[in-house]
Amino acid sequence: MRELSELVEVEQPAWPVLSDHLARSAIPVSVLPVTPARGRTCLHRLQVTARSFLGAMALECGGLLLDDGWVRVHGGGGPRLPGIGEVNDLSAAVVYGPPLRLVVAHDVLGGVFALNGPGTEDGRYPGKPGQIVYFAPDSLEWEPLEATYSGWMLWMLEGHLEDFYRDLRWPGWREEITALEPSQGLSLYPPPSSSEAQTDMAATSRRPVPLEELTDTHRELCVTFGRSDPGPFGLL
Repeated sequence: MRELSELVEVEQPAWPVLSDHLARSAIPVSVLPVTPARGRTCLHRLQVTARSFLGAMALECGGLLLDDGWVRVHGGGGPRLPGIGEVNDLSAAVVYGPPLRLVVAHDVLGGVFALNGPGTEDGRYPGKPGQIVYFAPDSLEWEPLEATYSGWMLWMLEGHLEDFYRDLRWPGWREEITALEPSQGLSLYPPPSSSEAQTDMAATSRRPVPLEELTDTHRELCVTFGRSDPGPFGLL
């Protein structure tokens, strides 16, 4: 493993560039404070440098709440949001190697964004190594986004979430989610994967639940419908 100093002390760190994009974002953004010790530990276990957007998020940011909290992007970790290290249990990765998919964000419906790692190039996993994939709560499948971590981040900040989530939102969704904590999601009944919900999202009943409960439900639905196990969605 590279020493922490090699990862931190770099020319052209990415955080000033990323901060500028956050300030000019086309969607509402809340930047959460990082707990410095957790951020440095996270960066060391990720083994990426602060020149990358992923490294900058780990070292300098506790996490992001995008579009009034619809998407929660994990950073180094802080009081309100667990970091990438905790979500992916990177303490185990030191011994057993990095996870096949690095979970980097969750959305309010229990959707999961992850970064494909080494070992996902054999065709069993959607998407290419080094690119972002999304577990969609309506299809119950991983969907490749064909973007690197930095490209995905900029794509969101440019305002593309509205189109991406068009079929999963309902009138008044913003007012409903602003009251949620980052640890909470919205459980829908019927669920987003049902034909009833896909016909009329506004007609679903919705209630706040712990986000981990929501992702567990999605995994259970995959089993119920005979789908392959989608794998871990992160520790929340």
